[in-house]
Amino acid sequence: MESLKSGDTEVASAAAAKAAKTEAARKNLDFIAKNLLAGGVAGMCSKTAVAPLDRIKILLQAHSIHYKHLGVFSGLKHIVKKESFIALYKGNGAQMVRIFPYAATQFTAFEVYKKYLGKILGTNLPIKHADKFVAGAGAGVTAVTLTYPLDTIRARLAFQVTGEHRYNGIVHTAVTIFKTEGGFRALYRGFVPTLMGMVPYAGFSFYCFEMLKFMCMKYAPAWTCDTCERNTGGLVLSVPAKLLCGGFAGAVAQSFSYPLDVTRRRMQLAMMNPETAKFGMGMFSTLAIIYRENGVWKGLYRGMSINYLRAIPMVAVSFSTYELMKQTLNLDTGMKV
Repeated sequence: MESLKSGDTEVASAAAAKAAKTEAARKNLDFIAKNLLAGGVAGMCSKTAVAPLDRIKILLQAHSIHYKHLGVFSGLKHIVKKESFIALYKGNGAQMVRIFPYAATQFTAFEVYKKYLGKILGTNLPIKHADKFVAGAGAGVTAVTLTYPLDTIRARLAFQVTGEHRYNGIVHTAVTIFKTEGGFRALYRGFVPTLMGMVPYAGFSFYCFEMLKFMCMKYAPAWTCDTCERNTGGLVLSVPAKLLCGGFAGAVAQSFSYPLDVTRRRMQLAMMNPETAKFGMGMFSTLAIIYRENGVWKGLYRGMSINYLRAIPMVAVSFSTYELMKQTLNLDTGMKV
């Protein structure tokens, strides 16, 4: 009799363990799905907000013959006058196709990497929140590896000027590059400087945002936070605080990674004109040519003023939208202080 009871207990324990495992898997899947949605929406909102600045940045970075003599605002006016208002958003369709999976992957990868790095490294690090830098850099590398060809396509479409079109859409651009420029390798032209630039860019973006968020919650909760009982620490950043933290994070990140962003663009657009083909031969040779021909400020940091104009609001909108989406989806946006 006792053996029967013991057997029933073991069966019940096994069933309970299986149920707990299934519930944990369901919660993990729900967590990932919600983060993917929140990250994708955040990316689309942030990129659409700065799409006109993105286009003029590409035109200036790659020395378009129609815009290289213009500045940021005169260039924007010239686009509207020469092409149309809608032309300010040229390439944004390809950008949306790219940015949803990119941002979704990046934010979700960050949450996953942060979770496991926190367990592995603990909290006794020489630099506070250093694990956020590593998690952010890893998330950026993961996202850009998966979506890079779409960025190349978007850059080609944005660089075109009305009346001189070579490509007729996303699919046509991809097929043309693949067939005429060397297959998949052509779609990944400029990938190495992108990866190298992504480490400081994504790393500093997430690190700065998380560090500023921590400081706001710990030292100035009365001015920067609202109460939220379901969050860790019982606090949530207010919308203005989210925007300020995100904007500052974007400025710091872009300052470190911008020269590699210029190199990436020159490599992506190298085959658009015969005279610029020299920029498609490799990262270090491209860096050397840019420096030799245009120097640091007019070459490696060309378009930096517009980059600040676009990066600060872009990252601010991105982080703010992501956190707001997480709140809407009942995910935790707090932290231990």
